[in-house]
Amino acid sequence: MALGQFAVQPDWHENLGICFDLIKRAAGKEADLLVLPEGILAQDMADPDLIPKTAQPLDGAFITRLAAETLKYPTLTIAGCLPIPDGKDRFYNTLLVIKNGQIIAQYRKLHLYDAFSHQESRSITAGDSLPPLVEIAGFKVGLMICYDLRFPELARRLVLEGADALILPAAWVKGSGKEAHWDILVKARALENTCYMIAVGECGQRNIGNSMVVDPLGVAIARAGEEPALIMAELFHKRIAHARDILPVLHNRRFLPPKFI
Repeated sequence: MALGQFAVQPDWHENLGICFDLIKRAAGKEADLLVLPEGILAQDMADPDLIPKTAQPLDGAFITRLAAETLKYPTLTIAGCLPIPDGKDRFYNTLLVIKNGQIIAQYRKLHLYDAFSHQESRSITAGDSLPPLVEIAGFKVGLMICYDLRFPELARRLVLEGADALILPAAWVKGSGKEAHWDILVKARALENTCYMIAVGECGQRNIGNSMVVDPLGVAIARAGEEPALIMAELFHKRIAHARDILPVLHNRRFLPPKFI
């Protein structure tokens, strides 16, 4: 599998070109899955209203062309996150999973980033349903987005439903202690659920990058720094089985599965 970390630009055409390059490179390395960051359509620190200016529907040019590109690489599944109009002059922060030219799954972000002086809810509508599990290369994969990382209930619910791995596109904003939060939380979600965490962060002026894959015992088996990068990792069913054998937290738990409200 591959993690494509990059700095999202204000022009969606430029970002589409970057995505095309990452898709080609990931396919060249025989990856089954390429995970891209959050907000891959457009980003501009100087323009807080960029989302309403640039957001496109599912049948818009960006997603249509991105999906068409995957037809060239039939063994590759890609996942990335971008704003989708909700029909009410607002938007859903939506994770799309695309394979062979088709959107095979999507998830609308549940937890909106109204924290650390940011207010995602100013333009984004929260999702109202749990994310699905997606079968990718023999693994059941659960979907999360950025701020969801701070809510362990979602990760636990997905793992109890059968997830072997969780993917998390993010645009983790820089700030005092924020890099440590990212590192701790990604590892904690993996270790407490004995699953893989595949966390891909946008880099650049505003966000930390630091994409990583953490295994079911909390070991970071691949990670990037602050610069654009394509990093690779391999997942193993036997590693999950080993972790759940020696650390049977899912079996030993004393609480019912988290209930979605």
